[in-house]
Amino acid sequence: MNIEQFYPLFLKADKVTIDSRKIAKDDIFFAFSGENFNAATLAEKAIHDGALAVIVEQTEFENRDKNIFYVPSTLEFLQQLAIYHRNQLSIPVIGLTGSNGKTTTKELIHAVLSEKFNVQYTSGNLNNHIGVPLTILSIKPEHEMAVIEMGANHQKEIEFLCTISKPDFGYITNFGKAHLEGFGGFEGVIKGKSELYDYLIHNNRTIVVNENDPIQVEKTEGYSSKIGFGKENSDYNFESFSEEHFVGMVYEGVKAVSKLTGEYNFTNLCAAGCLGLHFGIGFDRIKHAVEQYTPTNMRSQVVKKNNRTMVLDTYNANPSSMTASLNNFITFEGRKTIIIGDMLELGAESEKEHQYILKLAQELSFDEIITVGKHFKAINPSNLAFENTAELTEYLKEHQISSENILLKGSRGVALEKIIDFI
Repeated sequence: MNIEQFYPLFLKADKVTIDSRKIAKDDIFFAFSGENFNAATLAEKAIHDGALAVIVEQTEFENRDKNIFYVPSTLEFLQQLAIYHRNQLSIPVIGLTGSNGKTTTKELIHAVLSEKFNVQYTSGNLNNHIGVPLTILSIKPEHEMAVIEMGANHQKEIEFLCTISKPDFGYITNFGKAHLEGFGGFEGVIKGKSELYDYLIHNNRTIVVNENDPIQVEKTEGYSSKIGFGKENSDYNFESFSEEHFVGMVYEGVKAVSKLTGEYNFTNLCAAGCLGLHFGIGFDRIKHAVEQYTPTNMRSQVVKKNNRTMVLDTYNANPSSMTASLNNFITFEGRKTIIIGDMLELGAESEKEHQYILKLAQELSFDEIITVGKHFKAINPSNLAFENTAELTEYLKEHQISSENILLKGSRGVALEKIIDFI
Protein backbone atom coordinates (compact mmCIF):
# COMPACT_ATOMS: atom_id res chain seq x y z
CA MET A 1 0.00 0.00 0.00
CA ASN A 2 1.42 3.39 -0.96
CA ILE A 3 0.23 6.91 -0.18
CA GLU A 4 -1.08 7.70 -3.66
CA GLN A 5 -3.19 4.53 -3.68
CA PHE A 6 -4.54 5.14 -0.20
CA TYR A 7 -5.27 8.87 -0.48
CA PRO A 8 -8.65 8.56 -2.30
CA LEU A 9 -9.85 6.33 0.56
CA PHE A 10 -8.61 8.88 3.09
CA LEU A 11 -10.65 11.59 1.38
CA LYS A 12 -13.81 9.55 2.03
CA ALA A 13 -13.03 9.21 5.74
CA ASP A 14 -14.60 11.24 8.51
CA LYS A 15 -11.42 11.43 10.58
CA VAL A 16 -8.14 9.69 11.43
CA THR A 17 -7.64 8.26 14.92
CA ILE A 18 -5.02 6.31 16.85
CA ASP A 19 -7.36 5.66 19.80
CA SER A 20 -9.31 2.41 19.50
CA ARG A 21 -11.80 3.69 22.10
CA LYS A 22 -12.84 6.58 19.87
CA ILE A 23 -13.45 4.78 16.58
CA ALA A 24 -16.64 5.91 14.86
CA LYS A 25 -18.24 5.23 11.50
CA ASP A 26 -16.01 6.01 8.49
CA ASP A 27 -12.88 6.63 10.58
CA ILE A 28 -9.41 5.49 9.61
CA PHE A 29 -7.70 3.74 12.50
CA PHE A 30 -3.91 3.68 12.72
CA ALA A 31 -3.04 0.68 14.90
CA PHE A 32 0.13 1.64 16.72
CA SER A 33 2.21 -1.01 18.43
CA GLY A 34 3.69 -0.50 21.88
CA GLU A 35 5.77 -2.45 24.34
CA ASN A 36 2.73 -3.65 26.25
CA PHE A 37 -0.02 -3.61 23.64
CA ASN A 38 -0.48 -4.20 19.92
CA ALA A 39 -3.49 -2.30 18.58
CA ALA A 40 -3.40 -4.37 15.38
CA THR A 41 -5.22 -7.09 17.33
CA LEU A 42 -8.22 -4.72 17.29
CA ALA A 43 -8.23 -4.29 13.51
CA GLU A 44 -11.17 -6.61 12.81
CA LYS A 45 -13.18 -5.10 15.67
CA ALA A 46 -12.46 -1.59 14.36
CA ILE A 47 -13.92 -2.52 10.96
CA HIS A 48 -16.90 -4.12 12.70
CA ASP A 49 -17.39 -0.86 14.66
CA GLY A 50 -17.63 1.10 11.43
CA ALA A 51 -14.05 2.07 10.58
CA LEU A 52 -13.51 2.74 6.89
CA ALA A 53 -9.95 1.37 6.99
CA VAL A 54 -7.26 0.21 9.40
CA ILE A 55 -3.50 0.56 9.02
CA VAL A 56 -1.39 -2.15 10.69
CA GLU A 57 2.34 -2.89 10.70
CA GLN A 58 2.18 -6.69 11.02
CA THR A 59 1.46 -8.67 7.84
CA GLU A 60 -0.54 -11.34 9.65
CA PHE A 61 -3.30 -8.82 10.45
CA GLU A 62 -3.70 -7.56 6.88
CA ASN A 63 -7.03 -8.24 5.18
CA ARG A 64 -7.45 -6.10 2.10
CA ASP A 65 -10.96 -7.36 1.50
CA LYS A 66 -11.91 -5.59 4.74
CA ASN A 67 -9.69 -2.52 4.14
CA ILE A 68 -7.10 -3.62 6.68
CA PHE A 69 -3.78 -2.63 5.12
CA TYR A 70 -0.22 -3.56 6.05
CA VAL A 71 2.55 -0.94 6.04
CA PRO A 72 6.11 -1.31 7.42
CA SER A 73 5.55 1.52 9.95
CA THR A 74 2.21 2.98 11.00
CA LEU A 75 3.96 6.11 12.30
CA GLU A 76 5.85 6.77 9.06
CA PHE A 77 2.73 6.11 6.99
CA LEU A 78 0.75 8.55 9.15
CA GLN A 79 3.44 11.20 8.69
CA GLN A 80 3.78 10.63 4.96
CA LEU A 81 0.01 10.73 4.50
CA ALA A 82 -0.04 14.06 6.35
CA ILE A 83 2.71 15.45 4.12
CA TYR A 84 0.84 14.32 1.00
CA HIS A 85 -2.39 15.89 2.27
CA ARG A 86 -0.60 19.11 3.19
CA ASN A 87 0.74 19.34 -0.36
CA GLN A 88 -2.83 19.35 -1.68
CA LEU A 89 -3.88 22.29 0.51
CA SER A 90 -3.84 25.89 -0.68
CA ILE A 91 -5.00 27.54 2.55
CA PRO A 92 -2.68 29.63 4.78
CA VAL A 93 -1.09 27.55 7.53
CA ILE A 94 0.23 29.31 10.64
CA GLY A 95 2.87 27.45 12.66
CA LEU A 96 3.96 28.38 16.14
CA THR A 97 6.35 27.16 18.78
CA GLY A 98 8.17 28.60 21.80
CA SER A 99 9.15 27.83 25.37
CA ASN A 100 6.09 29.33 27.05
CA GLY A 101 2.59 30.28 25.96
CA LYS A 102 2.30 28.14 22.82
CA THR A 103 -1.10 26.69 23.58
CA THR A 104 -2.61 29.92 24.91
CA THR A 105 -1.35 31.80 21.84
CA LYS A 106 -2.71 29.10 19.54
CA GLU A 107 -6.11 29.33 21.23
CA LEU A 108 -6.14 33.12 20.95
CA ILE A 109 -5.09 33.11 17.29
CA HIS A 110 -7.82 30.58 16.55
CA ALA A 111 -10.40 32.67 18.41
CA VAL A 112 -9.44 35.85 16.52
CA LEU A 113 -9.19 34.31 13.05
CA SER A 114 -12.48 32.47 13.58
CA GLU A 115 -14.22 35.85 13.60
CA LYS A 116 -13.87 35.79 9.81
CA PHE A 117 -12.63 32.36 8.69
CA ASN A 118 -13.37 28.66 9.20
CA VAL A 119 -10.17 27.71 11.04
CA GLN A 120 -8.83 24.28 11.92
CA TYR A 121 -6.27 24.16 14.72
CA THR A 122 -4.30 21.88 17.00
CA SER A 123 -6.59 20.19 19.48
CA GLY A 124 -5.38 20.20 23.06
CA ASN A 125 -1.68 19.44 23.21
CA LEU A 126 -1.33 17.37 20.00
CA ASN A 127 1.85 19.16 19.02
CA ASN A 128 4.43 16.39 18.49
CA HIS A 129 5.48 13.94 15.75
CA ILE A 130 2.09 12.21 16.04
CA GLY A 131 -0.13 15.16 16.94
CA VAL A 132 0.99 17.43 14.11
CA PRO A 133 0.21 14.82 11.41
CA LEU A 134 -3.18 14.16 13.02
CA THR A 135 -3.95 17.89 12.95
CA ILE A 136 -2.93 18.22 9.31
CA LEU A 137 -5.09 15.22 8.42
CA SER A 138 -8.07 16.82 10.19
CA ILE A 139 -8.10 19.74 7.73
CA LYS A 140 -11.19 19.45 5.52
CA PRO A 141 -12.22 21.22 2.29
CA GLU A 142 -14.39 23.65 4.25
CA HIS A 143 -11.45 24.96 6.28
CA GLU A 144 -10.02 28.29 5.13
CA MET A 145 -7.03 28.45 7.42
CA ALA A 146 -5.09 26.32 9.92
CA VAL A 147 -3.10 26.99 13.10
CA ILE A 148 -0.53 24.33 13.98
CA GLU A 149 1.23 24.20 17.35
CA MET A 150 4.64 22.53 17.35
CA GLY A 151 6.33 21.34 20.53
CA ALA A 152 9.84 20.02 21.00
CA ASN A 153 12.34 19.06 23.67
CA HIS A 154 15.31 18.18 21.41
CA GLN A 155 17.17 19.63 18.45
CA LYS A 156 15.81 18.92 14.96
CA GLU A 157 12.23 18.23 16.14
CA ILE A 158 10.84 21.58 14.98
CA GLU A 159 12.72 21.16 11.71
CA PHE A 160 10.99 17.81 11.18
CA LEU A 161 7.54 19.11 12.15
CA CYS A 162 7.97 21.94 9.64
CA THR A 163 8.48 19.39 6.87
CA ILE A 164 5.05 18.00 7.75
CA SER A 165 3.10 21.22 8.42
CA LYS A 166 4.90 23.46 5.88
CA PRO A 167 3.79 26.72 7.56
CA ASP A 168 3.21 29.84 5.48
CA PHE A 169 3.38 32.04 8.59
CA GLY A 170 5.35 31.35 11.76
CA TYR A 171 5.65 32.76 15.26
CA ILE A 172 7.92 31.85 18.18
CA THR A 173 6.33 32.97 21.44
CA ASN A 174 9.64 33.25 23.30
CA PHE A 175 12.89 31.51 24.20
CA GLY A 176 12.89 30.34 27.82
CA LYS A 177 14.51 27.84 30.14
CA ALA A 178 12.33 24.90 29.14
CA HIS A 179 13.51 21.36 28.36
CA LEU A 180 17.10 22.37 29.12
CA GLU A 181 18.09 18.73 29.50
CA GLY A 182 16.94 17.73 26.01
CA PHE A 183 18.07 20.87 24.21
CA GLY A 184 21.45 21.00 25.95
CA GLY A 185 21.09 24.32 27.75
CA PHE A 186 19.57 27.69 26.93
CA GLU A 187 21.59 28.21 23.75
CA GLY A 188 20.28 24.85 22.60
CA VAL A 189 16.73 26.07 23.23
CA ILE A 190 17.32 29.09 21.00
CA LYS A 191 18.84 26.95 18.26
CA GLY A 192 16.07 24.33 18.44
CA LYS A 193 13.15 26.77 18.44
CA SER A 194 14.78 28.84 15.68
CA GLU A 195 14.45 25.88 13.33
CA LEU A 196 11.02 27.41 12.58
CA TYR A 197 12.75 30.59 11.40
CA ASP A 198 15.17 28.53 9.33
CA TYR A 199 12.28 26.85 7.51
CA LEU A 200 10.37 30.08 6.92
CA ILE A 201 13.40 31.97 5.65
CA HIS A 202 14.55 29.12 3.41
CA ASN A 203 11.06 28.90 1.87
CA ASN A 204 10.45 32.67 1.75
CA ARG A 205 7.49 32.50 4.11
CA THR A 206 6.29 35.15 6.59
CA ILE A 207 7.61 35.52 10.15
CA VAL A 208 5.66 37.23 12.92
CA VAL A 209 8.13 39.05 15.20
CA ASN A 210 7.77 40.48 18.68
CA GLU A 211 10.12 43.42 18.18
CA ASN A 212 10.57 43.84 21.94
CA ASP A 213 12.29 40.44 22.05
CA PRO A 214 15.98 40.94 21.22
CA ILE A 215 16.47 37.28 20.26
CA GLN A 216 13.58 37.37 17.79
CA VAL A 217 14.90 40.62 16.33
CA GLU A 218 18.42 39.25 15.99
CA LYS A 219 17.33 35.96 14.42
CA THR A 220 15.15 37.69 11.81
CA GLU A 221 17.39 40.68 11.10
CA GLY A 222 17.66 41.47 7.41
CA TYR A 223 14.74 39.25 6.45
CA SER A 224 12.08 41.18 4.55
CA SER A 225 9.00 38.96 4.73
CA LYS A 226 7.90 39.59 8.30
CA ILE A 227 5.14 41.22 10.34
CA GLY A 228 6.26 43.06 13.44
CA PHE A 229 4.55 44.23 16.61
CA GLY A 230 5.73 45.77 19.86
CA LYS A 231 7.27 49.12 18.98
CA GLU A 232 5.88 52.46 17.77
CA ASN A 233 7.25 51.92 14.27
CA SER A 234 6.17 48.27 14.08
CA ASP A 235 3.57 47.11 11.58
CA TYR A 236 1.13 46.89 14.46
CA ASN A 237 1.53 48.60 17.82
CA PHE A 238 -0.47 47.62 20.91
CA GLU A 239 -0.44 49.01 24.44
CA SER A 240 -0.99 46.90 27.53
CA PHE A 241 -3.27 47.54 30.48
CA SER A 242 -4.77 45.49 33.28
CA GLU A 243 -8.24 45.36 34.75
CA GLU A 244 -8.44 43.67 38.15
CA HIS A 245 -6.30 40.55 37.63
CA PHE A 246 -6.72 40.44 33.87
CA VAL A 247 -4.41 41.62 31.09
CA GLY A 248 -5.66 43.60 28.12
CA MET A 249 -4.53 45.29 24.92
CA VAL A 250 -5.23 48.68 23.37
CA TYR A 251 -5.19 49.33 19.62
CA GLU A 252 -5.87 52.80 18.23
CA GLY A 253 -7.58 53.80 21.46
CA VAL A 254 -9.87 50.75 21.68
CA LYS A 255 -9.45 48.48 24.71
CA ALA A 256 -9.86 44.69 24.78
CA VAL A 257 -9.52 42.95 28.14
CA SER A 258 -8.94 39.21 28.28
CA LYS A 259 -9.80 36.61 30.91
CA LEU A 260 -6.10 35.77 31.25
CA THR A 261 -3.95 36.84 34.15
CA GLY A 262 -0.35 37.95 33.86
CA GLU A 263 1.47 40.62 31.89
CA TYR A 264 3.36 37.76 30.22
CA ASN A 265 0.14 37.01 28.30
CA PHE A 266 0.20 40.46 26.67
CA THR A 267 2.51 39.33 23.83
CA ASN A 268 0.23 36.32 23.27
CA LEU A 269 -2.66 38.74 22.78
CA CYS A 270 -0.52 40.88 20.48
CA ALA A 271 0.41 37.94 18.24
CA ALA A 272 -3.27 37.06 17.82
CA GLY A 273 -4.23 40.68 17.24
CA CYS A 274 -1.40 41.15 14.78
CA LEU A 275 -2.46 38.17 12.64
CA GLY A 276 -6.11 39.19 12.84
CA LEU A 277 -5.34 42.66 11.51
CA HIS A 278 -3.05 41.23 8.83
CA PHE A 279 -5.88 39.05 7.55
CA GLY A 280 -8.34 41.93 7.42
CA ILE A 281 -10.24 41.46 10.67
CA GLY A 282 -11.31 44.73 12.27
CA PHE A 283 -10.20 45.38 15.84
CA ASP A 284 -13.82 45.45 17.00
CA ARG A 285 -14.08 41.77 16.06
CA ILE A 286 -10.64 41.05 17.53
CA LYS A 287 -11.84 42.67 20.76
CA HIS A 288 -14.91 40.42 20.72
CA ALA A 289 -12.76 37.30 20.27
CA VAL A 290 -10.30 38.26 23.01
CA GLU A 291 -13.02 39.11 25.51
CA GLN A 292 -15.03 35.96 24.78
CA TYR A 293 -12.07 33.57 25.03
CA THR A 294 -12.18 31.74 28.36
CA PRO A 295 -9.18 29.60 29.32
CA THR A 296 -10.21 26.18 30.59
CA ASN A 297 -6.91 24.36 30.17
CA MET A 298 -5.13 25.17 33.46
CA ARG A 299 -3.01 27.81 31.75
CA SER A 300 -3.23 31.24 33.45
CA GLN A 301 -6.78 30.28 34.38
CA VAL A 302 -8.47 32.36 37.09
CA VAL A 303 -11.10 30.54 39.13
CA LYS A 304 -13.27 31.92 41.94
CA LYS A 305 -13.97 29.41 44.71
CA ASN A 306 -15.32 29.96 48.23
CA ASN A 307 -14.75 33.73 47.99
CA ARG A 308 -11.14 33.16 47.02
CA THR A 309 -9.24 33.69 43.79
CA MET A 310 -7.26 30.73 42.48
CA VAL A 311 -4.82 30.98 39.60
CA LEU A 312 -4.44 27.59 37.94
CA ASP A 313 -1.25 27.28 35.91
CA THR A 314 -0.54 23.59 36.35
CA TYR A 315 -0.07 22.42 32.79
CA ASN A 316 3.61 23.23 32.56
CA ALA A 317 6.41 24.99 34.38
CA ASN A 318 9.98 26.01 33.78
CA PRO A 319 12.18 28.68 35.39
CA SER A 320 11.07 31.36 32.92
CA SER A 321 7.33 30.79 33.28
CA MET A 322 7.61 30.24 37.04
CA THR A 323 9.41 33.57 37.49
CA ALA A 324 6.76 35.37 35.45
CA SER A 325 3.92 33.72 37.39
CA LEU A 326 5.37 34.64 40.80
CA ASN A 327 6.05 38.24 39.79
CA ASN A 328 2.49 38.54 38.51
CA PHE A 329 0.85 36.88 41.50
CA ILE A 330 2.57 39.12 44.06
CA THR A 331 0.60 42.07 42.60
CA PHE A 332 -2.73 40.56 43.72
CA GLU A 333 -4.38 42.37 46.63
CA GLY A 334 -4.82 40.50 49.89
CA ARG A 335 -3.08 37.51 51.44
CA LYS A 336 -1.34 35.22 48.99
CA THR A 337 -0.43 31.53 49.18
CA ILE A 338 1.63 29.89 46.46
CA ILE A 339 1.68 26.15 45.83
CA ILE A 340 4.57 25.49 43.46
CA GLY A 341 5.50 22.11 42.03
CA ASP A 342 8.74 20.76 40.63
CA MET A 343 9.99 21.97 37.25
CA LEU A 344 10.92 18.89 35.24
CA GLU A 345 13.38 18.18 32.40
CA LEU A 346 16.01 20.68 33.60
CA GLY A 347 18.87 18.18 33.72
CA ALA A 348 22.09 19.41 35.38
CA GLU A 349 20.51 22.84 35.93
CA SER A 350 17.68 21.47 38.06
CA GLU A 351 19.00 22.09 41.59
CA LYS A 352 20.24 25.60 40.76
CA GLU A 353 16.98 26.59 39.09
CA HIS A 354 14.82 25.25 41.93
CA GLN A 355 16.98 27.12 44.44
CA TYR A 356 16.54 30.31 42.42
CA ILE A 357 12.74 29.98 42.33
CA LEU A 358 12.49 29.19 46.04
CA LYS A 359 14.71 32.18 46.87
CA LEU A 360 12.60 34.42 44.61
CA ALA A 361 9.41 33.26 46.32
CA GLN A 362 10.91 34.01 49.72
CA GLU A 363 12.13 37.45 48.64
CA LEU A 364 8.68 38.33 47.28
CA SER A 365 7.33 37.62 50.79
CA PHE A 366 4.28 35.54 49.98
CA ASP A 367 2.18 34.85 53.04
CA GLU A 368 2.58 31.10 52.60
CA ILE A 369 4.91 29.06 50.39
CA ILE A 370 4.03 25.40 49.79
CA THR A 371 6.25 23.26 47.57
CA VAL A 372 5.47 19.90 46.00
CA GLY A 373 7.96 17.46 44.50
CA LYS A 374 11.29 15.82 45.22
CA HIS A 375 13.40 18.62 43.74
CA PHE A 376 11.88 21.33 45.92
CA LYS A 377 11.77 19.07 48.97
CA ALA A 378 15.52 18.46 48.71
CA ILE A 379 16.26 22.18 49.12
CA ASN A 380 13.28 23.42 51.17
CA PRO A 381 13.65 22.88 54.95
CA SER A 382 10.11 24.13 55.60
CA ASN A 383 7.46 21.81 56.99
CA LEU A 384 5.37 22.93 54.01
CA ALA A 385 7.55 20.96 51.58
CA PHE A 386 5.74 17.87 50.33
CA GLU A 387 7.12 15.10 48.16
CA ASN A 388 3.94 14.66 46.10
CA THR A 389 0.31 15.74 45.79
CA ALA A 390 -0.89 12.82 47.90
CA GLU A 391 1.10 14.11 50.90
CA LEU A 392 -0.20 17.63 50.36
CA THR A 393 -3.78 16.37 50.06
CA GLU A 394 -3.55 14.72 53.48
CA TYR A 395 -2.20 17.97 54.92
CA LEU A 396 -5.00 20.03 53.36
CA LYS A 397 -7.64 17.74 54.84
CA GLU A 398 -6.52 18.97 58.27
CA HIS A 399 -5.25 22.48 57.51
CA GLN A 400 -7.26 25.03 55.57
CA ILE A 401 -5.52 27.72 53.55
CA SER A 402 -6.72 31.11 54.79
CA SER A 403 -5.37 33.35 52.02
CA GLU A 404 -7.79 35.07 49.66
CA ASN A 405 -5.47 34.33 46.71
CA ILE A 406 -3.91 30.98 45.85
CA LEU A 407 -1.52 30.20 42.99
CA LEU A 408 -0.98 26.64 41.72
CA LYS A 409 2.00 26.39 39.38
CA GLY A 410 4.02 23.31 38.45
CA SER A 411 5.02 20.89 35.72
CA ARG A 412 2.43 18.55 34.24
CA GLY A 413 4.04 15.53 35.89
CA VAL A 414 3.38 16.95 39.38
CA ALA A 415 -0.39 17.12 38.72
CA LEU A 416 -1.17 19.92 41.15
CA GLU A 417 -4.75 20.04 39.89
CA LYS A 418 -5.42 16.96 42.03
CA ILE A 419 -5.48 19.14 45.15
CA ILE A 420 -8.03 21.70 43.92
CA ASP A 421 -10.98 19.92 45.54
CA PHE A 422 -9.20 20.03 48.91
CA ILE A 423 -8.58 23.77 48.94
